[in-house]
Amino acid sequence: MSDDGVQNKIEQLVAEEHELLAGDAEHRPADAHERLSAIEVELDRCWDLLRQRRARREFSENPDDASVRDAKTVEGYWQ
Repeated sequence: MSDDGVQNKIEQLVAEEHELLAGDAEHRPADAHERLSAIEVELDRCWDLLRQRRARREFSENPDDASVRDAKTVEGYWQ
């Protein structure tokens, strides 16, 4: 996925997150909390991929060699 593709995915996820958070909490879908958690993880994975791609480019490596890391790895950075 290109940088633009990753950025577009991030924008889509943020828009979905905002949509779920907008309005009255009583009228949110029953699974909104779970979906918000999933979005958070997916956003972290996207940002991680974008950082990898930028770092590879900075050090004259191929950004296409960057890969999406699993959620456990990405979420483990903050623990």
